[in-house]
Amino acid sequence: MTEKNLYPLTFDPIFKDYVWGGRDLANKLGRTLPDGIVAESWEIAAHPNGASVVNQGPLQGQPLTAVMAAWGEALVGANSRQALEVGKFPLLIKLLDANRWLSVQVHPDDAYGLAHEGEWGKTEMWVVLAAEPGAEIVYGFQPGVTRERYAAELATDQAAASLYRLPVQQGDVVFVPAGTIHALGPGIIVAEIQQNSDTTYRIYDWGRPRPIHIEQALAVLNFDQVEPQAAQPVTIIDEEGLHVERLATCPYFETERVILPQDSAFFGLCDGATFEIWAVLEGAVTLEWEGNPLSLRGVGWVLLPAELGEFQLVADEASILLRVTVPEAGEGT
Repeated sequence: MTEKNLYPLTFDPIFKDYVWGGRDLANKLGRTLPDGIVAESWEIAAHPNGASVVNQGPLQGQPLTAVMAAWGEALVGANSRQALEVGKFPLLIKLLDANRWLSVQVHPDDAYGLAHEGEWGKTEMWVVLAAEPGAEIVYGFQPGVTRERYAAELATDQAAASLYRLPVQQGDVVFVPAGTIHALGPGIIVAEIQQNSDTTYRIYDWGRPRPIHIEQALAVLNFDQVEPQAAQPVTIIDEEGLHVERLATCPYFETERVILPQDSAFFGLCDGATFEIWAVLEGAVTLEWEGNPLSLRGVGWVLLPAELGEFQLVADEASILLRVTVPEAGEGT
Protein backbone atom coordinates (compact mmCIF):
# COMPACT_ATOMS: atom_id res chain seq x y z
CA MET A 1 0.00 0.00 0.00
CA THR A 2 1.33 3.42 -0.93
CA GLU A 3 1.65 6.52 1.20
CA LYS A 4 -1.81 7.56 -0.04
CA ASN A 5 -3.34 4.71 2.02
CA LEU A 6 -5.09 3.25 -0.99
CA TYR A 7 -7.83 0.68 -0.48
CA PRO A 8 -10.66 -0.91 -2.51
CA LEU A 9 -13.59 1.47 -2.88
CA THR A 10 -17.29 0.66 -2.79
CA PHE A 11 -20.03 3.23 -3.28
CA ASP A 12 -23.64 4.07 -2.60
CA PRO A 13 -25.59 4.00 -5.89
CA ILE A 14 -27.26 7.04 -7.46
CA PHE A 15 -30.80 6.37 -8.67
CA LYS A 16 -32.47 7.93 -11.72
CA ASP A 17 -36.26 7.83 -12.12
CA TYR A 18 -36.65 8.09 -15.90
CA VAL A 19 -40.09 7.20 -17.24
CA TRP A 20 -39.05 3.87 -18.79
CA GLY A 21 -37.84 2.33 -15.52
CA GLY A 22 -39.51 0.00 -13.05
CA ARG A 23 -38.81 -2.08 -9.93
CA ASP A 24 -36.88 -5.01 -11.36
CA LEU A 25 -33.53 -4.00 -9.87
CA ALA A 26 -35.22 -4.97 -6.59
CA ASN A 27 -37.51 -7.73 -7.85
CA LYS A 28 -34.92 -9.57 -9.94
CA LEU A 29 -31.53 -8.44 -8.61
CA GLY A 30 -32.43 -7.99 -4.95
CA ARG A 31 -31.22 -4.42 -4.80
CA THR A 32 -32.51 -2.03 -2.14
CA LEU A 33 -34.31 0.83 -3.91
CA PRO A 34 -36.15 4.00 -2.95
CA ASP A 35 -39.89 4.14 -3.61
CA GLY A 36 -41.17 4.68 -7.12
CA ILE A 37 -39.68 4.11 -10.56
CA VAL A 38 -35.97 3.39 -10.77
CA ALA A 39 -34.62 3.32 -14.32
CA GLU A 40 -30.87 3.58 -13.69
CA SER A 41 -28.57 2.90 -10.78
CA TRP A 42 -25.27 4.71 -11.26
CA GLU A 43 -22.86 2.34 -9.53
CA ILE A 44 -19.52 4.11 -10.08
CA ALA A 45 -19.83 7.68 -11.31
CA ALA A 46 -17.99 10.98 -11.22
CA HIS A 47 -20.11 13.21 -13.44
CA PRO A 48 -21.79 16.60 -12.87
CA ASN A 49 -25.13 14.77 -13.07
CA GLY A 50 -24.13 12.36 -10.31
CA ALA A 51 -21.01 11.51 -8.29
CA SER A 52 -20.80 8.26 -6.33
CA VAL A 53 -20.06 8.55 -2.61
CA VAL A 54 -17.67 6.13 -0.89
CA ASN A 55 -19.58 4.04 1.68
CA GLN A 56 -16.78 2.50 3.78
CA GLY A 57 -13.23 3.08 5.00
CA PRO A 58 -11.30 6.29 5.75
CA LEU A 59 -12.86 8.14 2.78
CA GLN A 60 -16.45 7.23 3.66
CA GLY A 61 -18.75 10.09 2.66
CA GLN A 62 -16.39 11.46 0.01
CA PRO A 63 -17.48 11.63 -3.65
CA LEU A 64 -15.38 9.88 -6.27
CA THR A 65 -14.43 13.29 -7.68
CA ALA A 66 -12.74 14.17 -4.38
CA VAL A 67 -11.00 10.79 -4.22
CA MET A 68 -9.57 11.34 -7.69
CA ALA A 69 -8.33 14.79 -6.69
CA ALA A 70 -6.64 13.34 -3.59
CA TRP A 71 -5.16 10.15 -5.05
CA GLY A 72 -4.56 11.25 -8.63
CA GLU A 73 -2.65 8.81 -10.80
CA ALA A 74 -2.43 6.34 -7.92
CA LEU A 75 -6.18 5.91 -8.39
CA VAL A 76 -6.68 6.08 -12.16
CA GLY A 77 -3.33 4.82 -13.44
CA ALA A 78 -0.91 5.87 -16.15
CA ASN A 79 -3.28 4.74 -18.91
CA SER A 80 -5.79 7.39 -17.80
CA ARG A 81 -3.32 10.24 -17.33
CA GLN A 82 -5.04 12.32 -20.01
CA ALA A 83 -8.39 11.98 -18.24
CA LEU A 84 -6.74 12.95 -14.96
CA GLU A 85 -5.31 16.10 -16.56
CA VAL A 86 -8.84 17.33 -17.35
CA GLY A 87 -10.13 16.22 -13.94
CA LYS A 88 -12.47 13.56 -15.24
CA PHE A 89 -12.79 9.92 -14.22
CA PRO A 90 -12.70 7.87 -17.44
CA LEU A 91 -15.73 5.60 -17.07
CA LEU A 92 -19.29 5.51 -15.81
CA ILE A 93 -20.87 2.26 -14.60
CA LYS A 94 -24.63 1.72 -14.46
CA LEU A 95 -27.41 -0.80 -14.04
CA LEU A 96 -30.44 -0.18 -16.27
CA ASP A 97 -33.96 -1.56 -15.81
CA ALA A 98 -35.87 -1.23 -19.08
CA ASN A 99 -39.51 -1.69 -18.10
CA ARG A 100 -40.62 0.11 -21.29
CA TRP A 101 -38.83 0.99 -24.52
CA LEU A 102 -36.04 3.50 -24.05
CA SER A 103 -35.97 6.27 -26.61
CA VAL A 104 -34.38 5.44 -29.94
CA GLN A 105 -31.15 7.35 -29.53
CA VAL A 106 -27.54 7.89 -30.51
CA HIS A 107 -24.44 9.19 -28.76
CA PRO A 108 -21.77 11.39 -30.37
CA ASP A 109 -18.08 10.57 -30.64
CA ASP A 110 -15.41 12.53 -28.77
CA ALA A 111 -14.84 15.11 -31.51
CA TYR A 112 -18.53 16.04 -31.82
CA GLY A 113 -19.20 15.79 -28.09
CA LEU A 114 -16.33 18.08 -27.14
CA ALA A 115 -17.16 20.58 -29.89
CA HIS A 116 -20.91 20.77 -29.25
CA GLU A 117 -21.56 19.55 -25.69
CA GLY A 118 -18.34 20.30 -23.82
CA GLU A 119 -17.87 16.67 -22.83
CA TRP A 120 -16.62 13.40 -24.26
CA GLY A 121 -18.64 11.26 -26.59
CA LYS A 122 -20.10 8.00 -25.44
CA THR A 123 -19.06 4.55 -26.51
CA GLU A 124 -20.70 1.96 -24.29
CA MET A 125 -21.45 -1.74 -23.87
CA TRP A 126 -24.15 -3.82 -22.26
CA VAL A 127 -24.04 -7.14 -20.47
CA VAL A 128 -27.57 -8.52 -20.27
CA LEU A 129 -28.31 -9.58 -16.68
CA ALA A 130 -31.95 -10.52 -17.21
CA ALA A 131 -34.31 -10.66 -20.19
CA GLU A 132 -37.95 -11.67 -20.49
CA PRO A 133 -38.84 -14.16 -23.25
CA GLY A 134 -39.02 -12.31 -26.56
CA ALA A 135 -37.01 -9.33 -25.31
CA GLU A 136 -35.29 -7.33 -28.02
CA ILE A 137 -33.30 -4.18 -28.62
CA VAL A 138 -33.01 -1.67 -31.43
CA TYR A 139 -29.44 -1.98 -32.71
CA GLY A 140 -28.40 -0.43 -36.02
CA PHE A 141 -30.30 -0.19 -39.29
CA GLN A 142 -31.92 -2.61 -41.67
CA PRO A 143 -30.21 -2.92 -45.08
CA GLY A 144 -30.62 -0.08 -47.56
CA VAL A 145 -31.18 2.80 -45.14
CA THR A 146 -29.42 6.03 -46.14
CA ARG A 147 -29.20 9.36 -44.38
CA GLU A 148 -31.64 10.86 -46.88
CA ARG A 149 -34.15 8.05 -46.56
CA TYR A 150 -34.03 8.08 -42.79
CA ALA A 151 -34.42 11.87 -42.61
CA ALA A 152 -37.57 11.52 -44.70
CA GLU A 153 -38.89 8.78 -42.42
CA LEU A 154 -38.30 10.97 -39.38
CA ALA A 155 -40.46 13.65 -40.96
CA THR A 156 -43.37 11.17 -41.27
CA ASP A 157 -43.03 9.73 -37.75
CA GLN A 158 -41.71 6.43 -39.11
CA ALA A 159 -38.44 6.66 -37.16
CA ALA A 160 -38.59 3.07 -35.91
CA ALA A 161 -39.63 1.41 -39.17
CA SER A 162 -36.15 0.98 -40.69
CA LEU A 163 -34.34 -0.05 -37.55
CA TYR A 164 -32.90 -3.48 -36.88
CA ARG A 165 -34.27 -5.36 -33.88
CA LEU A 166 -32.02 -7.91 -32.18
CA PRO A 167 -33.41 -10.52 -29.76
CA VAL A 168 -31.36 -10.77 -26.55
CA GLN A 169 -31.16 -13.11 -23.59
CA GLN A 170 -29.32 -13.28 -20.28
CA GLY A 171 -25.56 -13.30 -20.75
CA ASP A 172 -25.54 -11.56 -24.13
CA VAL A 173 -23.00 -8.80 -24.71
CA VAL A 174 -23.76 -5.81 -26.94
CA PHE A 175 -21.06 -3.30 -27.90
CA VAL A 176 -22.45 0.14 -28.80
CA PRO A 177 -19.82 2.44 -30.33
CA ALA A 178 -20.57 6.14 -30.67
CA GLY A 179 -22.81 6.77 -33.67
CA THR A 180 -24.86 3.57 -33.26
CA ILE A 181 -28.64 3.97 -33.26
CA HIS A 182 -29.98 1.91 -30.36
CA ALA A 183 -32.66 1.39 -27.72
CA LEU A 184 -33.26 -1.14 -24.98
CA GLY A 185 -36.63 -2.85 -25.15
CA PRO A 186 -38.99 -3.84 -22.31
CA GLY A 187 -38.09 -6.65 -19.92
CA ILE A 188 -34.32 -6.19 -20.02
CA ILE A 189 -31.81 -5.43 -17.25
CA VAL A 190 -28.24 -4.62 -18.27
CA ALA A 191 -24.96 -3.66 -16.72
CA GLU A 192 -23.61 -0.76 -18.74
CA ILE A 193 -19.95 0.21 -19.05
CA GLN A 194 -19.47 3.53 -20.83
CA GLN A 195 -17.34 6.58 -21.30
CA ASN A 196 -17.96 9.19 -18.63
CA SER A 197 -20.53 11.18 -20.61
CA ASP A 198 -24.23 11.84 -20.25
CA THR A 199 -24.93 13.15 -23.77
CA THR A 200 -27.83 11.44 -25.51
CA TYR A 201 -29.59 12.52 -28.72
CA ARG A 202 -33.16 11.22 -28.79
CA ILE A 203 -34.47 10.38 -32.25
CA TYR A 204 -37.83 8.81 -31.46
CA ASP A 205 -39.57 8.38 -28.09
CA TRP A 206 -42.61 6.19 -28.77
CA GLY A 207 -45.04 9.09 -28.40
CA ARG A 208 -43.71 10.38 -25.10
CA PRO A 209 -43.50 14.20 -24.87
CA ARG A 210 -39.76 14.54 -24.29
CA PRO A 211 -37.29 16.65 -26.29
CA ILE A 212 -36.06 15.20 -29.60
CA HIS A 213 -32.67 16.00 -31.16
CA ILE A 214 -33.01 15.23 -34.87
CA GLU A 215 -30.40 17.67 -36.21
CA GLN A 216 -27.69 16.48 -33.82
CA ALA A 217 -28.60 12.82 -34.37
CA LEU A 218 -28.36 13.05 -38.16
CA ALA A 219 -24.94 14.67 -37.74
CA VAL A 220 -23.51 11.73 -35.78
CA LEU A 221 -25.44 8.60 -36.91
CA ASN A 222 -23.38 5.80 -38.46
CA PHE A 223 -25.43 4.38 -41.34
CA ASP A 224 -22.87 1.63 -41.86
CA GLN A 225 -24.18 -0.13 -38.74
CA VAL A 226 -26.40 -2.58 -40.62
CA GLU A 227 -27.87 -5.54 -38.72
CA PRO A 228 -25.04 -5.74 -36.17
CA GLN A 229 -25.03 -8.75 -33.88
CA ALA A 230 -24.25 -9.39 -30.24
CA ALA A 231 -20.54 -9.60 -29.45
CA GLN A 232 -18.94 -13.04 -29.43
CA PRO A 233 -16.89 -13.54 -26.24
CA VAL A 234 -13.33 -14.76 -26.83
CA THR A 235 -11.95 -17.28 -24.34
CA ILE A 236 -8.50 -16.18 -23.12
CA ILE A 237 -8.12 -18.53 -20.13
CA ASP A 238 -9.81 -21.90 -19.76
CA GLU A 239 -8.41 -24.08 -17.03
CA GLU A 240 -9.64 -25.90 -13.97
CA GLY A 241 -10.82 -23.31 -11.49
CA LEU A 242 -10.75 -20.32 -13.86
CA HIS A 243 -12.49 -19.32 -17.09
CA VAL A 244 -11.92 -15.84 -18.54
CA GLU A 245 -13.60 -14.39 -21.63
CA ARG A 246 -12.84 -11.09 -23.34
CA LEU A 247 -16.19 -9.41 -23.99
CA ALA A 248 -15.23 -6.07 -25.52
CA THR A 249 -12.14 -4.04 -26.20
CA CYS A 250 -11.89 -0.46 -27.46
CA PRO A 251 -9.67 2.56 -26.76
CA TYR A 252 -11.81 3.46 -23.71
CA PHE A 253 -12.24 0.18 -21.85
CA GLU A 254 -11.59 -3.52 -21.91
CA THR A 255 -14.11 -5.88 -20.31
CA GLU A 256 -13.69 -9.51 -19.34
CA ARG A 257 -16.08 -12.04 -17.83
CA VAL A 258 -14.49 -14.21 -15.13
CA ILE A 259 -16.16 -17.45 -14.06
CA LEU A 260 -14.99 -18.94 -10.76
CA PRO A 261 -16.14 -22.26 -9.30
CA GLN A 262 -16.57 -22.32 -5.52
CA ASP A 263 -13.27 -22.05 -3.59
CA SER A 264 -11.28 -21.07 -6.70
CA ALA A 265 -9.49 -17.73 -7.00
CA PHE A 266 -8.39 -15.04 -9.44
CA PHE A 267 -4.97 -13.56 -8.69
CA GLY A 268 -4.37 -10.00 -9.87
CA LEU A 269 -1.94 -7.10 -9.67
CA CYS A 270 -2.74 -3.40 -9.85
CA ASP A 271 0.69 -2.24 -10.98
CA GLY A 272 -0.03 1.42 -11.68
CA ALA A 273 -1.17 1.11 -15.29
CA THR A 274 -4.94 1.12 -14.75
CA PHE A 275 -7.59 0.96 -12.08
CA GLU A 276 -9.73 -2.18 -12.13
CA ILE A 277 -13.50 -2.22 -11.71
CA TRP A 278 -14.90 -5.57 -10.65
CA ALA A 279 -18.53 -6.62 -10.55
CA VAL A 280 -19.96 -9.70 -8.94
CA LEU A 281 -22.90 -10.54 -11.20
CA GLU A 282 -23.75 -13.84 -9.55
CA GLY A 283 -22.48 -15.54 -6.40
CA ALA A 284 -20.21 -14.19 -3.67
CA VAL A 285 -16.47 -13.55 -3.40
CA THR A 286 -13.96 -12.29 -0.88
CA LEU A 287 -11.48 -9.70 -2.08
CA GLU A 288 -8.16 -10.28 -0.34
CA TRP A 289 -5.37 -7.71 -0.48
CA GLU A 290 -2.86 -6.13 1.89
CA GLY A 291 -5.61 -4.69 4.10
CA ASN A 292 -8.84 -6.05 5.52
CA PRO A 293 -10.71 -8.52 3.28
CA LEU A 294 -13.85 -7.26 1.58
CA SER A 295 -16.94 -9.43 0.95
CA LEU A 296 -18.90 -8.83 -2.25
CA ARG A 297 -22.16 -10.35 -3.48
CA GLY A 298 -24.08 -10.10 -6.72
CA VAL A 299 -24.79 -7.57 -8.01
CA GLY A 300 -22.01 -5.57 -6.39
CA TRP A 301 -19.14 -3.41 -7.65
CA VAL A 302 -15.71 -2.42 -6.35
CA LEU A 303 -13.07 -0.01 -7.67
CA LEU A 304 -9.45 -1.08 -7.18
CA PRO A 305 -6.96 1.81 -7.32
CA ALA A 306 -4.27 1.48 -9.98
CA GLU A 307 -1.47 1.28 -7.42
CA LEU A 308 -3.24 -1.07 -4.99
CA GLY A 309 -0.75 -3.89 -5.60
CA GLU A 310 -1.49 -7.62 -5.41
CA PHE A 311 -4.99 -8.91 -4.77
CA GLN A 312 -7.06 -12.03 -5.16
CA LEU A 313 -10.76 -12.75 -5.48
CA VAL A 314 -11.76 -15.99 -3.77
CA ALA A 315 -15.11 -17.52 -4.70
CA ASP A 316 -17.16 -18.24 -1.57
CA GLU A 317 -19.65 -19.84 -3.95
CA ALA A 318 -19.72 -20.32 -7.72
CA SER A 319 -19.50 -16.81 -9.13
CA ILE A 320 -19.62 -14.82 -12.36
CA LEU A 321 -17.70 -11.56 -12.38
CA LEU A 322 -16.87 -8.69 -14.72
CA ARG A 323 -13.45 -7.06 -14.86
CA VAL A 324 -13.14 -3.61 -16.47
CA THR A 325 -9.81 -1.88 -17.18
CA VAL A 326 -8.50 0.96 -19.32
CA PRO A 327 -6.06 -0.12 -22.05
CA GLU A 328 -2.80 1.64 -22.82
CA ALA A 329 -3.16 4.38 -25.42
CA GLY A 330 -3.09 2.83 -28.86
CA GLU A 331 -4.37 -0.53 -27.65
CA GLY A 332 -7.91 -1.83 -27.57
CA THR A 333 -8.74 -0.85 -31.11
